[in-house]
Amino acid sequence: MEEPLPAPPADIRDDDPKGASSATPAERLSLLVERERFARKDAGSLDERMANLAGALRRARLENAERSAAISDLRAAEIARLEMLGEALAPVLAQLPDDCDIFDVGVAPGERPRLFIDQIGFVEMDRDRRTYRFLQDTRHGRVGLCESDSADDLVEAITAYIAHRLIEREKALAIDYASGGAAQALAVRAATAREKSTAREADASFAGKVTHAAAFIAEFFGAAAFFALSAVLAAWVYQTYFAG
Repeated sequence: MEEPLPAPPADIRDDDPKGASSATPAERLSLLVERERFARKDAGSLDERMANLAGALRRARLENAERSAAISDLRAAEIARLEMLGEALAPVLAQLPDDCDIFDVGVAPGERPRLFIDQIGFVEMDRDRRTYRFLQDTRHGRVGLCESDSADDLVEAITAYIAHRLIEREKALAIDYASGGAAQALAVRAATAREKSTAREADASFAGKVTHAAAFIAEFFGAAAFFALSAVLAAWVYQTYFAG
């Protein structure tokens, strides 16, 4: 047999809203428990609520700092992986022709660190921070040339890319030379500049010789005039003071 529920206190019976006096003892006990719970909840002071907010702010700041540190660590890891890939490409870059300056391999740090191969080709890390993505900017948009989590695969793909770029450069130079284009015009301008420089040097040399000759002649005649004037002056002094 179930035990009867205790009757609620008299003060609760007096404060019951309209219609509560006819409620069962279980309903009245439930109402009492709910009122006590709200009373305890409203008993918290303003200082306690402010302390709770301050603690929440501190926790939010710590979480934000940890998240920023994690992002910084991920970016540093990306830069380290790209630098290792650049070091792996060093033997390939050492074989480039001396007059080839279209490749400038280097890591550009930023929000998305990238290893640039030239002005239009670069390598960046995927969202998982482990997969390399070799991309190229073209007139039709950005295209992917290789995507792998192995640095050896990227080295092979970049080596093939550099080889194709060198062939394109040779074709451009050959077409330019065959069509008498800018390369030939540049050679003509260089030859003309050398001729003008030689002519200026010759003119300067001739002018210097003429200047030296004129100075010698002027000095010679000046010395002759000085000695002649001295002889005339000596003869006049002799006739004036010593002859008589």
